[in-house]
Amino acid sequence: MRGEVISYIEMCQREGVSLQRGMNFRLGRNYSVILMSVRKNSPYRDEVREDGKILIYEGHDVPARKGEVDPKSLDQPEYESNGALTQNGKFHRAAQIYKSGKGNPEIVQVYEKIKNGIWVDNGFFHMIDSWIEHDGTRNVFKFKLISINDKREKFSYLEKYDENRTRIIPSDIKLQVWKRDGGKCAVCGATDELHFDHVIPFSRGGTSLRAENIQLLCARHNLQKGKNIE
Repeated sequence: MRGEVISYIEMCQREGVSLQRGMNFRLGRNYSVILMSVRKNSPYRDEVREDGKILIYEGHDVPARKGEVDPKSLDQPEYESNGALTQNGKFHRAAQIYKSGKGNPEIVQVYEKIKNGIWVDNGFFHMIDSWIEHDGTRNVFKFKLISINDKREKFSYLEKYDENRTRIIPSDIKLQVWKRDGGKCAVCGATDELHFDHVIPFSRGGTSLRAENIQLLCARHNLQKGKNIE
């Protein structure tokens, strides 16, 4: 569920696999999974744009090996040494297939790390573009993703941005709310099954850009509130 706070173990259990890397193409399902972070100490330059409608996700480096060249000085790889596509290559190929009109956009489940041990389910996105750019030192992959309400949403929605699209809550707002609410439900103080919730729903004009309109709710009170919205 979008906005749900989960642990790393819960995230792996949900996807049915140990998520040892940030980019996970397909995983035997009909969607892919990426792990992102926009924290200051994050190893990659992921971005959230247009109030959460758009994600720009950076590709991943060659694995670090003791005694070898710093991966941050090397171009991000598209192919393995045996000629197989890397995760960068698989995601890049899928994005280019969509751009060329030969297929639908890749559906991507996004999880965001906001603090050590604290992850948030950012929901499903469509990957609609990819490119290679120079960051001043080396070439890196960039992937553009647009928020969707759920993985069944038709790709025709991409023809025009809808201002009522679901948007993720910016990372700095999540951190402000987490600190303010003490990592507990604002109603009952529960510390499990938490969700970031809009006080005034986004569909009714509520904003994701102010901490005053975001609160932590446990699953019970989040569901209770949803039933009471008229």
